[in-house]
Amino acid sequence: MLDLVIPARRRHIGLLEVGRVLPFAQRRMVGPFIFLDHMGPLVLPPNVPRDTDVRPHPHIGLATVTYLFEGEITHRDSLGVEQVIRPGAVNWMIAGGGIAHSERFDGVRKSGGPLHGLQAWVALPERDEEASAGFTHYPHDELPTFRDRGINARLIAGTAYGIASRVKAQSPLFYLHAEVEQGARLAMPPGHAERAAYIVRGEVEHEGRAYDAGSLLVFKPREAVLHARVGSTLMLLGGEPLGPRHIWWNFVSSRPERIEQAKADWKAGRFTLPVHDDKEFIPLPEEPKPVPEPMS
Repeated sequence: MLDLVIPARRRHIGLLEVGRVLPFAQRRMVGPFIFLDHMGPLVLPPNVPRDTDVRPHPHIGLATVTYLFEGEITHRDSLGVEQVIRPGAVNWMIAGGGIAHSERFDGVRKSGGPLHGLQAWVALPERDEEASAGFTHYPHDELPTFRDRGINARLIAGTAYGIASRVKAQSPLFYLHAEVEQGARLAMPPGHAERAAYIVRGEVEHEGRAYDAGSLLVFKPREAVLHARVGSTLMLLGGEPLGPRHIWWNFVSSRPERIEQAKADWKAGRFTLPVHDDKEFIPLPEEPKPVPEPMS
């Protein structure tokens, strides 16, 4: 049974338009997942302008997970990591107490090409919010896969269907990419307190109702089965809730005062910028000024 259906809302990141799925006013998180953006599908033109890139910016209190279906992105961070992200691989960046990184289209700058993927943020448990930053790349062939009657799936992180990913997550969760053939049925993995399915493409049915691409189906804690009306791509996600989290721009924390400190640190230049990408950065966004109270 469904608890909520969340539509992807259109947002602009520089020149890129994305579908913002999480956070949502009625549902801030699913398990530890606090942010989900759907990039594309789109085709970048030749001579991709640098304004399309995501310039250096900071994070605290979370892990970022970039997962591509098509295209490539070059990641650089303040640890000195430079990694090209390609389809099917997992790039797990722990921000912890603070990191800055950029995401650029250097590999397709001249030629252009397709781009399609998801970026998720996983909130960290309180014990890890101030941990040392880190980045780990997992090639696509190091992730467990399975097939079952019209389903071809890759487990990105966590545990599901009795399988465990070697991607090191900081709390109990699951994140899974499933290609589902027309007519096939996929049961949501049991054993997790909170579960959701994002429809990347296609159309699925649940309890007699159809749902299109761009919808996040959030389930109540009981058996749930999805039926693919057409060939569909699904991302399943969820896990154990961590408790309330504050989110502002790229910062996540269990403590609002920590968010304020991160704002001050970025504005004052106390974050280290990415190695080999330290000539520009995204400034701290301006906060809206309070509306004056009317005079009586």
